[in-house]
Amino acid sequence: MARLLFVLGIVAVTFMIYSIVDAAFRPARLIRALPKWAWLLIIIVIPLIGGVLWFVIGRGRERQAAVYRTVGPDDDPDFLGKLGPMSPRDPAQDARTEEQIRDLEKRLAEQSGDAAGDKPRDTPRDDPKHGRSEKPGPSL
Repeated sequence: MARLLFVLGIVAVTFMIYSIVDAAFRPARLIRALPKWAWLLIIIVIPLIGGVLWFVIGRGRERQAAVYRTVGPDDDPDFLGKLGPMSPRDPAQDARTEEQIRDLEKRLAEQSGDAAGDKPRDTPRDDPKHGRSEKPGPSL
C-alpha cells in the first residue's frame, strides 16, 4: 500500500509540475476563462483539481491555419466536373484532322520552295507573286 501511495504521489507531483509549466508558457491568447496568473494560482493552491480544471477549462486549443496550395486544373475536381463527360474519339474527325495537317504541310512546302525538291537558294531570285526580287540581307 505504501508503494502505491508513493507512486501516486509522484504521478500527482509530475502532473502538477506539468500543469504549471504548461500554463506558464502558454500564450495569453490561447488561455480561456481566467488570466494566466489566476490559473497558475489555482494549479498551485488546489494541486490535482487545479490541474484538471486547467486542462478542461483554461487551456485553449491551437488552431491550425488553413494551408492553401496552387492546384493545376487537371488536379482540381471542381474544374474537371465543369468539363462534362469526355466523349469517345470520332474516327471521322480524326481523318479530317489528318487531312488538314497534310494539306497544311503541302502548302508550307510549296511556299518554302521544297515542293519540287528544290533546296532554298542563297542567290537572289524573283518572286513572281509579289513582283519583287529577294536579295540576301546583311549577315550579322
